[in-house]
Amino acid sequence: MPARRPTRPVIALSLGDPGGIGPEVVVKALANPELRQIAHFRVYGVESALAEAAEKAGIDPYWWGVEADERLIASALDQDVVLVRQSDTSGFSRVHSKVSGELSFQFVESAIRDTQRPAHDPLAASGIVTAPISKKAWSLAGRGKYPGHTELLARRLGARRSAMMFVSPRFKVVLASAHVPLMDVRNVLTIGRVLDTIDLAHEACIGLGISRPRIAVCGFNPHAGESGELGDEETRIIEPAISLAQESDFDVRGPFPGDTVFQRALAGEFDLVVAMYHDQGLIPVKLLDWDRAVNVTLGLPTVRTSPDHGTAFDIAGQNKASESSMVEAIRLAIRMAITRAGRSDGRGARASA
Repeated sequence: MPARRPTRPVIALSLGDPGGIGPEVVVKALANPELRQIAHFRVYGVESALAEAAEKAGIDPYWWGVEADERLIASALDQDVVLVRQSDTSGFSRVHSKVSGELSFQFVESAIRDTQRPAHDPLAASGIVTAPISKKAWSLAGRGKYPGHTELLARRLGARRSAMMFVSPRFKVVLASAHVPLMDVRNVLTIGRVLDTIDLAHEACIGLGISRPRIAVCGFNPHAGESGELGDEETRIIEPAISLAQESDFDVRGPFPGDTVFQRALAGEFDLVVAMYHDQGLIPVKLLDWDRAVNVTLGLPTVRTSPDHGTAFDIAGQNKASESSMVEAIRLAIRMAITRAGRSDGRGARASA
Protein backbone atom coordinates (compact mmCIF):
# COMPACT_ATOMS: atom_id res chain seq x y z
CA MET A 1 0.00 0.00 0.00
CA PRO A 2 1.52 3.39 -0.97
CA ALA A 3 2.32 5.86 1.78
CA ARG A 4 -0.34 8.47 2.43
CA ARG A 5 0.37 12.19 2.51
CA PRO A 6 0.20 13.51 6.11
CA THR A 7 -2.80 15.78 6.75
CA ARG A 8 -0.83 18.18 8.95
CA PRO A 9 1.89 20.35 7.37
CA VAL A 10 5.31 18.69 7.22
CA ILE A 11 8.21 20.87 8.31
CA ALA A 12 11.71 19.81 7.22
CA LEU A 13 14.14 20.84 9.93
CA SER A 14 17.92 20.91 9.47
CA LEU A 15 19.88 20.34 12.69
CA GLY A 16 22.52 22.97 11.99
CA ASP A 17 26.15 22.65 13.03
CA PRO A 18 26.20 19.54 15.27
CA GLY A 19 28.86 21.14 17.47
CA GLY A 20 26.76 24.26 18.11
CA ILE A 21 23.54 24.82 20.02
CA GLY A 22 21.35 23.69 17.10
CA PRO A 23 20.75 20.16 18.47
CA GLU A 24 19.89 21.58 21.89
CA VAL A 25 17.36 24.17 20.73
CA VAL A 26 15.79 21.67 18.33
CA VAL A 27 15.39 18.93 20.92
CA LYS A 28 13.96 21.37 23.47
CA ALA A 29 11.58 23.04 20.99
CA LEU A 30 10.13 19.83 19.59
CA ALA A 31 9.69 18.40 23.08
CA ASN A 32 6.67 20.75 23.22
CA PRO A 33 3.66 18.44 22.64
CA GLU A 34 1.57 21.36 21.38
CA LEU A 35 3.87 21.83 18.39
CA ARG A 36 3.82 18.12 17.62
CA GLN A 37 0.01 18.19 17.49
CA ILE A 38 -0.19 20.81 14.73
CA ALA A 39 2.56 19.63 12.37
CA HIS A 40 4.79 16.70 11.44
CA PHE A 41 8.54 17.27 11.64
CA ARG A 42 11.28 15.64 9.61
CA VAL A 43 14.63 16.43 11.22
CA TYR A 44 17.78 15.97 9.17
CA GLY A 45 20.81 15.47 11.40
CA VAL A 46 22.99 13.11 13.37
CA GLU A 47 21.43 11.15 16.20
CA SER A 48 24.40 11.33 18.55
CA ALA A 49 24.18 15.14 18.70
CA LEU A 50 20.42 15.08 19.26
CA ALA A 51 20.64 12.32 21.87
CA GLU A 52 23.39 14.11 23.78
CA ALA A 53 21.36 17.32 23.88
CA ALA A 54 18.26 15.44 25.05
CA GLU A 55 20.17 13.64 27.82
CA LYS A 56 21.67 16.86 29.17
CA ALA A 57 18.25 18.55 29.11
CA GLY A 58 16.60 15.61 30.86
CA ILE A 59 14.32 14.93 27.89
CA ASP A 60 13.38 11.37 26.94
CA PRO A 61 13.87 10.70 23.20
CA TYR A 62 10.55 11.27 21.44
CA TRP A 63 11.63 10.93 17.81
CA TRP A 64 11.45 8.01 15.41
CA GLY A 65 14.89 7.47 13.86
CA VAL A 66 15.28 6.17 10.31
CA GLU A 67 18.12 5.99 7.82
CA ALA A 68 18.18 8.35 4.83
CA ASP A 69 16.19 5.99 2.64
CA GLU A 70 12.87 6.99 1.01
CA ARG A 71 11.18 3.69 1.85
CA LEU A 72 12.15 3.94 5.51
CA ILE A 73 11.07 7.57 5.72
CA ALA A 74 7.72 6.69 4.15
CA SER A 75 7.21 3.95 6.73
CA ALA A 76 7.32 6.55 9.50
CA LEU A 77 5.08 9.27 8.04
CA ASP A 78 2.53 8.92 10.84
CA GLN A 79 5.14 9.80 13.48
CA ASP A 80 5.18 13.33 14.87
CA VAL A 81 8.97 13.68 14.69
CA VAL A 82 11.12 11.62 12.33
CA LEU A 83 14.88 11.92 12.59
CA VAL A 84 16.48 11.14 9.25
CA ARG A 85 19.96 10.02 10.24
CA GLN A 86 22.76 11.44 8.15
CA SER A 87 26.37 10.17 8.21
CA ASP A 88 27.25 10.18 11.89
CA THR A 89 30.44 10.83 13.74
CA SER A 90 31.16 11.27 17.40
CA GLY A 91 32.95 13.88 19.47
CA PHE A 92 31.88 17.06 17.69
CA SER A 93 34.24 19.89 18.49
CA ARG A 94 32.71 23.10 19.76
CA VAL A 95 34.56 25.12 17.13
CA HIS A 96 34.36 25.74 13.40
CA SER A 97 35.37 22.50 11.66
CA LYS A 98 35.41 21.05 8.16
CA VAL A 99 33.51 17.92 9.24
CA SER A 100 30.71 19.82 10.96
CA GLY A 101 30.54 22.28 8.09
CA GLU A 102 29.98 19.55 5.52
CA LEU A 103 27.43 17.75 7.70
CA SER A 104 25.40 20.90 8.33
CA PHE A 105 25.51 21.72 4.62
CA GLN A 106 24.15 18.26 3.76
CA PHE A 107 21.37 18.62 6.35
CA VAL A 108 20.11 21.72 4.55
CA GLU A 109 20.44 20.12 1.12
CA SER A 110 18.27 17.22 2.30
CA ALA A 111 15.62 19.57 3.68
CA ILE A 112 15.57 21.54 0.42
CA ARG A 113 15.05 18.34 -1.60
CA ASP A 114 11.94 17.56 0.43
CA THR A 115 10.38 20.91 -0.44
CA GLN A 116 11.12 20.38 -4.14
CA ARG A 117 8.99 17.26 -4.30
CA PRO A 118 5.56 17.64 -5.96
CA ALA A 119 2.74 18.40 -3.55
CA HIS A 120 1.15 14.97 -4.01
CA ASP A 121 4.36 13.18 -2.99
CA PRO A 122 3.95 11.72 0.53
CA LEU A 123 7.52 12.78 1.31
CA ALA A 124 7.00 16.41 0.30
CA ALA A 125 7.59 19.08 2.95
CA SER A 126 5.62 22.30 3.33
CA GLY A 127 8.51 24.38 4.62
CA ILE A 128 11.99 24.48 6.10
CA VAL A 129 13.25 25.55 9.51
CA THR A 130 17.03 25.79 9.75
CA ALA A 131 19.06 25.59 12.95
CA PRO A 132 22.21 27.78 13.01
CA ILE A 133 25.27 26.92 10.96
CA SER A 134 28.83 28.21 11.07
CA LYS A 135 29.69 30.15 7.91
CA LYS A 136 33.36 29.59 8.69
CA ALA A 137 32.77 25.82 8.87
CA TRP A 138 31.01 25.92 5.49
CA SER A 139 34.05 27.69 4.09
CA LEU A 140 36.39 25.09 5.61
CA ALA A 141 34.27 22.38 3.98
CA GLY A 142 34.63 24.02 0.57
CA ARG A 143 31.12 25.50 0.61
CA GLY A 144 32.22 29.10 0.97
CA LYS A 145 30.52 30.22 -2.26
CA TYR A 146 27.35 30.35 -0.16
CA PRO A 147 27.71 32.98 2.60
CA GLY A 148 24.73 31.47 4.42
CA HIS A 149 21.38 29.70 4.25
CA THR A 150 19.68 32.53 2.36
CA GLU A 151 22.03 32.40 -0.62
CA LEU A 152 22.00 28.57 -0.79
CA LEU A 153 18.21 28.38 -0.67
CA ALA A 154 17.83 31.06 -3.33
CA ARG A 155 20.21 29.18 -5.65
CA ARG A 156 18.76 25.71 -5.09
CA LEU A 157 15.13 26.84 -5.33
CA GLY A 158 15.66 29.07 -8.36
CA ALA A 159 14.58 32.31 -6.69
CA ARG A 160 15.03 35.26 -9.02
CA ARG A 161 15.13 37.56 -6.03
CA SER A 162 15.25 37.00 -2.29
CA ALA A 163 15.66 38.91 0.94
CA MET A 164 16.06 38.34 4.67
CA MET A 165 13.17 39.42 6.88
CA PHE A 166 13.18 39.41 10.67
CA VAL A 167 9.86 39.14 12.47
CA SER A 168 9.71 39.87 16.19
CA PRO A 169 7.03 41.03 18.62
CA ARG A 170 7.98 44.67 18.08
CA PHE A 171 9.61 44.87 14.65
CA LYS A 172 9.45 43.59 11.12
CA VAL A 173 12.65 44.36 9.22
CA VAL A 174 13.78 43.40 5.70
CA LEU A 175 17.38 43.76 4.54
CA ALA A 176 18.28 45.16 1.12
CA SER A 177 21.69 43.48 1.49
CA ALA A 178 22.54 40.65 3.85
CA HIS A 179 25.88 38.84 4.15
CA VAL A 180 27.95 41.50 2.45
CA PRO A 181 31.05 43.16 3.97
CA LEU A 182 30.17 46.68 5.01
CA MET A 183 32.71 48.28 2.69
CA ASP A 184 31.07 46.49 -0.28
CA VAL A 185 27.43 47.33 0.48
CA ARG A 186 27.41 50.54 -1.55
CA ASN A 187 28.54 48.52 -4.57
CA VAL A 188 25.68 46.02 -4.44
CA LEU A 189 22.84 48.47 -3.82
CA THR A 190 20.94 49.44 -6.98
CA ILE A 191 17.55 50.99 -7.65
CA GLY A 192 16.27 47.58 -8.71
CA ARG A 193 17.60 45.84 -5.61
CA VAL A 194 16.02 48.33 -3.24
CA LEU A 195 12.75 48.24 -5.19
CA ASP A 196 12.69 44.44 -5.12
CA THR A 197 13.25 44.53 -1.37
CA ILE A 198 10.35 46.94 -0.87
CA ASP A 199 8.15 44.76 -3.08
CA LEU A 200 9.07 41.57 -1.20
CA ALA A 201 8.48 43.34 2.12
CA HIS A 202 5.04 44.52 1.00
CA GLU A 203 4.11 41.02 -0.16
CA ALA A 204 5.34 39.49 3.11
CA CYS A 205 3.27 41.87 5.21
CA ILE A 206 0.14 40.98 3.26
CA GLY A 207 0.92 37.29 3.86
CA LEU A 208 1.08 38.06 7.58
CA GLY A 209 -2.34 39.68 7.53
CA ILE A 210 -1.42 43.37 7.10
CA SER A 211 -3.61 44.44 4.19
CA ARG A 212 -2.15 47.94 3.73
CA PRO A 213 1.40 47.82 5.11
CA ARG A 214 3.14 51.07 6.03
CA ILE A 215 6.79 50.71 5.04
CA ALA A 216 9.69 52.91 6.08
CA VAL A 217 12.98 52.81 4.17
CA CYS A 218 16.32 53.57 5.82
CA GLY A 219 18.94 55.74 4.27
CA PHE A 220 22.45 54.42 3.73
CA ASN A 221 24.54 57.27 5.08
CA PRO A 222 24.48 59.15 8.41
CA HIS A 223 21.47 61.47 8.58
CA ALA A 224 20.20 59.78 5.38
CA GLY A 225 22.85 61.64 3.41
CA GLU A 226 22.05 65.15 4.74
CA SER A 227 20.70 66.25 1.34
CA GLY A 228 23.76 64.94 -0.46
CA GLU A 229 26.34 66.40 1.91
CA LEU A 230 27.19 62.99 3.40
CA GLY A 231 26.81 60.78 0.34
CA ASP A 232 24.62 60.41 -2.73
CA GLU A 233 23.22 56.87 -2.33
CA GLU A 234 19.93 58.28 -1.05
CA THR A 235 19.29 60.56 -4.03
CA ARG A 236 20.87 58.28 -6.62
CA ILE A 237 19.46 54.89 -5.55
CA ILE A 238 17.03 54.86 -2.62
CA GLU A 239 14.74 57.78 -3.48
CA PRO A 240 14.12 56.55 -7.08
CA ALA A 241 13.27 53.08 -5.74
CA ILE A 242 10.78 54.56 -3.27
CA SER A 243 9.19 56.66 -6.02
CA LEU A 244 8.72 53.58 -8.22
CA ALA A 245 7.13 51.69 -5.32
CA GLN A 246 4.78 54.62 -4.66
CA GLU A 247 3.71 54.50 -8.31
CA SER A 248 2.50 50.96 -7.55
CA ASP A 249 0.36 52.47 -4.76
CA PHE A 250 2.58 51.19 -1.96
CA ASP A 251 2.45 53.12 1.30
CA VAL A 252 6.21 53.56 1.53
CA ARG A 253 8.23 56.53 2.79
CA GLY A 254 11.83 57.54 3.29
CA PRO A 255 14.74 57.44 3.17
CA PHE A 256 14.94 58.07 6.91
CA PRO A 257 18.05 58.20 9.10
CA GLY A 258 18.78 54.73 10.39
CA ASP A 259 19.32 55.99 13.94
CA THR A 260 15.78 57.37 14.35
CA VAL A 261 13.42 55.39 12.11
CA PHE A 262 13.25 52.35 14.38
CA GLN A 263 11.96 54.46 17.26
CA ARG A 264 9.16 55.63 14.98
CA ALA A 265 8.38 52.03 14.00
CA LEU A 266 8.39 51.05 17.69
CA ALA A 267 5.85 53.81 18.34
CA GLY A 268 3.53 52.25 15.73
CA GLU A 269 4.04 54.65 12.82
CA PHE A 270 5.30 51.90 10.48
CA ASP A 271 4.57 48.19 10.08
CA LEU A 272 7.96 47.34 8.59
CA VAL A 273 11.37 48.90 8.07
CA VAL A 274 13.59 48.22 5.03
CA ALA A 275 17.23 48.46 6.11
CA MET A 276 20.11 48.84 3.71
CA TYR A 277 22.56 46.49 5.40
CA HIS A 278 22.79 43.70 7.97
CA ASP A 279 23.66 45.45 11.22
CA GLN A 280 21.55 48.53 10.48
CA GLY A 281 18.47 46.31 10.63
CA LEU A 282 19.49 43.71 13.17
CA ILE A 283 20.93 45.77 16.00
CA PRO A 284 17.52 47.17 17.05
CA VAL A 285 15.82 43.78 16.57
CA LYS A 286 18.33 41.89 18.68
CA LEU A 287 18.57 44.66 21.28
CA LEU A 288 14.85 44.66 22.02
CA ASP A 289 13.62 41.22 20.95
CA TRP A 290 16.52 38.87 21.55
CA ASP A 291 15.36 35.21 21.63
CA ARG A 292 11.98 36.11 20.13
CA ALA A 293 12.92 37.18 16.61
CA VAL A 294 12.60 34.89 13.59
CA ASN A 295 14.52 35.03 10.31
CA VAL A 296 12.36 34.50 7.20
CA THR A 297 13.67 34.16 3.65
CA LEU A 298 11.44 36.06 1.23
CA GLY A 299 11.07 35.30 -2.46
CA LEU A 300 11.29 31.51 -2.23
CA PRO A 301 8.69 29.07 -3.59
CA THR A 302 8.54 27.52 -0.12
CA VAL A 303 8.50 28.68 3.50
CA ARG A 304 11.83 29.05 5.28
CA THR A 305 12.38 30.35 8.79
CA SER A 306 15.16 30.13 11.37
CA PRO A 307 16.00 31.45 14.82
CA ASP A 308 17.84 34.76 14.92
CA HIS A 309 20.94 33.49 16.76
CA GLY A 310 24.12 31.70 15.75
CA THR A 311 25.88 28.50 16.77
CA ALA A 312 27.03 29.88 20.17
CA PHE A 313 29.93 27.42 20.46
CA ASP A 314 30.84 29.03 23.80
CA ILE A 315 27.76 27.56 25.52
CA ALA A 316 27.14 24.54 23.28
CA GLY A 317 26.82 21.21 25.06
CA GLN A 318 26.11 22.83 28.43
CA ASN A 319 22.28 22.88 28.39
CA LYS A 320 22.34 26.68 28.62
CA ALA A 321 20.72 27.61 25.29
CA SER A 322 17.18 28.98 25.16
CA GLU A 323 14.86 27.42 22.59
CA SER A 324 12.55 30.48 22.50
CA SER A 325 13.61 31.74 19.08
CA MET A 326 13.50 28.23 17.60
CA VAL A 327 9.96 27.74 18.94
CA GLU A 328 8.91 31.03 17.35
CA ALA A 329 10.59 30.04 14.07
CA ILE A 330 8.70 26.74 14.03
CA ARG A 331 5.37 28.39 14.88
CA LEU A 332 5.80 30.98 12.13
CA ALA A 333 6.78 28.31 9.57
CA ILE A 334 3.64 26.32 10.39
CA ARG A 335 1.47 29.42 10.17
CA MET A 336 2.95 30.44 6.83
CA ALA A 337 2.74 26.90 5.42
CA ILE A 338 -0.95 26.63 6.33
CA THR A 339 -1.64 30.06 4.84
CA ARG A 340 0.12 29.11 1.60
CA ALA A 341 -1.79 25.83 1.41
CA GLY A 342 -5.05 27.71 1.89
CA ARG A 343 -4.21 30.12 -0.92
CA SER A 344 -3.26 27.32 -3.29
CA ASP A 345 -6.53 25.45 -2.79
CA GLY A 346 -8.63 28.59 -2.60
CA ARG A 347 -9.93 28.01 0.90
CA GLY A 348 -7.85 30.60 2.77
CA ALA A 349 -7.07 28.22 5.59
CA ARG A 350 -6.43 29.78 8.98
CA ALA A 351 -3.33 28.73 10.89
CA SER A 352 -3.77 27.50 14.44
CA ALA A 353 -0.09 27.81 15.30
